[in-house]
Amino acid sequence: MIAFVRGQVAAMTLSSAVLEVGGVGLELMCTPGTLATLRTGQTATLPTSMVVREDSLTLFGFVDDDEKQIFELCQTASGVGPKVAQAITAVLSPDELRLAIASDDVKTLTKVPGIGQKGAQRIILELKDRIGSPTGGRTVAPSASETWREQVHQGLVGLGWPQREAERAVDAVAAEAGPMPDVPALLRAALQTLSKA
Repeated sequence: MIAFVRGQVAAMTLSSAVLEVGGVGLELMCTPGTLATLRTGQTATLPTSMVVREDSLTLFGFVDDDEKQIFELCQTASGVGPKVAQAITAVLSPDELRLAIASDDVKTLTKVPGIGQKGAQRIILELKDRIGSPTGGRTVAPSASETWREQVHQGLVGLGWPQREAERAVDAVAAEAGPMPDVPALLRAALQTLSKA
């Protein structure tokens, strides 16, 4: 098992980062929030979880150990695979998930792509006794509107776009944000705006 990866960020895409470790480029699947903390050319240390399938070995990278543990715990619920578990960590911070499960908040869980009403109820039922209570750790900033702007901006700069162009692209897609911004979709839209310019 690979517990963490430390190396220079060699490249980034919308869903992954490549870290160079001992001359080998390891691709880590990451959420936009994790990718926003990385910069190409800088050294990073990411806790990791390896998912082994018959036809693939996939390495997932996380911003901290708490997020990694939530990702691994979510996969123990029926019907939750690595993609849905990663979507959960992308949309909800560990404490937001703990709070949603503790308070039987199905509505919050259904904000995650790939989780419907029944899936949310099953996750609450299966994880309630194992997930623990909120730790008071990292949470999403109070203003979702400002959070998405910062995440998309950092994502664009991390992908190599100049600050000023990134700001213009964020402003260009602001109308698409809505009350519950979909950061990956907004990042893709911003990249399309930049590619047309």
